[in-house]
This record gives sequence, structure tokens and C-alpha cells, in this order.
Amino acid sequence: MCGRYTYKLTWEEIVALYRLTLDQTPRNIQPRYNVCPTTDVDVVVSNDGKRSVVPMRWGLIAAWWNKPLKELKLATFNARAESIATKPMFRDSFARRRCLMPASGYYEWQHIPNEKKPQPWYFTRADGQPLTFAAIHDTWTNRETNEKLRSVSMVISEPNKFVREVHDRMPVILEAKGFEQWESGDAKDAAALMKPAGEGVLQRWPVAKTVNSSRAPDDDAKLIEKIELTAP
Repeated sequence: MCGRYTYKLTWEEIVALYRLTLDQTPRNIQPRYNVCPTTDVDVVVSNDGKRSVVPMRWGLIAAWWNKPLKELKLATFNARAESIATKPMFRDSFARRRCLMPASGYYEWQHIPNEKKPQPWYFTRADGQPLTFAAIHDTWTNRETNEKLRSVSMVISEPNKFVREVHDRMPVILEAKGFEQWESGDAKDAAALMKPAGEGVLQRWPVAKTVNSSRAPDDDAKLIEKIELTAP
């Protein structure tokens, strides 16, 4: 599962990478080093071929959910590639509402024998470019307040060999040439993209266990600093 990532792109980088329409108001984006589920995240959505950035809750709520949000006990921040087309919570969004999640890197945890706490690793692109995760979104209406809430789920797949050394899942990472296929292709075309990234796409390094806590400061750049691991 991928439950934490970083987001330190500039507005100029986002506009260039996703070819946003120039009529959007520029934003002063603050770096985030501990993006957690249920917080608001930036999502790139395409409508009629035009992309825009929309804030959404990370943790999808299907439109048909008719209970209070606090009763949603499922972890919906990730959607597994193997079941996304059939799970009730995700299947309609996969068929109709696919989107892009920009990121700078993400964390994954390695469980080490005789260690009380897992060792976190930070993954980012080896070429230094931003990451783009395949995602799906939906809009839910709170029956009590009639307020609408947009939400998103990151798609995850089996890992490649490089990631498997640390964890048994990884986000579906899209290349720019696949953006449109994911956003507007049919389900079969989209499904073809739900596969592990190539072996040379990512790099990683160990980071301090401070990030093990979801309460670690979101603005603490030290969270992604490389540490030296001690020999067992």
C-alpha cells in the first residue's frame, strides 16, 4: 500500500507537465513532505480535453455511499489494479472518472526481522522529474448537510523487482505519453497501463523513522534526507 507521499512541485512545473489551460489562476504551492490519507491533495482532471487542478480528499467516497463519512471504515486511498474494475467502491470511477495525481516522491516501509519498527524508504524518479500516479475520483453528497465532497484514490499494482526488495505493492506510475490514454481511453486501454514501472524508473534511499508517524510535520524537509543504515 502507498499511504504517504511528497508534493513539492511548483505551479510552473505543473502547468508545463500537464499542459494546463492558461486561464487558471496561478497558485503558490507550499512543499509537503508528509501527505497523508484523508487530507486534501491536488488532482489533475481532464474535461473536454482541457486539464485543471482540483483539490480532493485522498480516500475515495463513492457517490452511492449513503451513510455518514465517519462510518466509512474501508481504507480507500489505494485501489488495487487487480480488482478496481469490480470493487463496488471503485468500479464506476474506473470506468468513467480517471485522473492524474502529481507527486515528487513516495514512502514505503520495509519490515526487518527483529526490528520493532519498519524501516521507511523514499522513492522518487531516477531522472529527477515529477511522478504522476494513475488515479480515479468521484463526488459524494453528504446527505445531512447536502455538501459535495470530491475524493480520489491512487491505483496500485504488483511491484517491479526494484520495489519488491522493500515492499510488495507500488503505485501505478504513468509516463506523459500515457496521460491521455489513462484519462480518456476505454477501460481496456486504461487497464493496459496498470502495470509496474520499468526497472530503471525509480531510485530510493532510507530515511529516518520520524516519518513512520502520520503526525510528522508536513513541512519538514528533513523527512526525505538520506540516512545511513546500521548493520544488523
